[in-house]
Amino acid sequence: MDWDKLRVFHAVAEAGSFTHAGKSLNLSQSAVSRQISTLEESLGIKLFHRHARGLLLTEQGDLLHKTARDIFASLSMIEGKLMDTRKLPEGPLRITVAEFIGSTWLAPKLKQFREDHPDIQLTALLDDSILDLGMREADAAIRLYKPEQPDLIQRHLTTIHFHVCGSKSYFKKHGKPDKSKDLRDHTLIGYPENTTEPFTDPNWIFRIAGINPENNPNMLMMNSLNAIHRAVMTGAGIAALPDYLVKGNKDLETILPKAERPGVEMYFVYPEERRKSQRIAAFRDFLLENISATEF
Repeated sequence: MDWDKLRVFHAVAEAGSFTHAGKSLNLSQSAVSRQISTLEESLGIKLFHRHARGLLLTEQGDLLHKTARDIFASLSMIEGKLMDTRKLPEGPLRITVAEFIGSTWLAPKLKQFREDHPDIQLTALLDDSILDLGMREADAAIRLYKPEQPDLIQRHLTTIHFHVCGSKSYFKKHGKPDKSKDLRDHTLIGYPENTTEPFTDPNWIFRIAGINPENNPNMLMMNSLNAIHRAVMTGAGIAALPDYLVKGNKDLETILPKAERPGVEMYFVYPEERRKSQRIAAFRDFLLENISATEF
């Protein structure tokens, strides 16, 4: 099987169209289409169903796609290992991090990392879903739970503390709850059910209020803690927010100080086989330095 055509097939299967695959391969749409047609002719099978809205893998195409994905994942892993042998921290580095930590805490600090390590090409994937480090979906991760996989190196970074908060404008208009049960008379903001949770028990505030959020018009649901933070700041309701987002914010006020949810543990993790990576080590040290300067 021609290697170049397999590479093109993999790109098309991942992108779902000749046009998008061509952009990633720096080829024209017609050149990509010709490569796929030639591959299909050489194999004597159809790999894609063509339709107006794009491409759909045939049964045989799906089988080849799974194999090609494994091949390219293995090659990516080998490439990473080879680059880990370099003595200087340089080259690409993909970090996956929970959306709210990435957007509210990490992103503002990356300017310093870039200045300290200009030869590292950093990609930060802000995603609450768990990417597979073993399959090189990312090189390392900042996770908000203790990993259980034995082949992952884990470094505890800090504990994030949460309290119930609201804006001063909201409390001026709606009054301030004196106890947990009073929260049921207010608009509470939390996470929709059946969505990816950034950490365990994100809707702790509903439990202490003793309410069921299902079909409750007083509830406002958002699948982004960053968005919840912004909504609370505008007076949309009350939520449990990390202390580091509230401290120093004159518009927000913490209420019910004794109602503190269990802390959320933050870890930096990466595969055991990447232990010698200078790029990962550089980012780990950067995190530890900045974590120590933040009150979580």
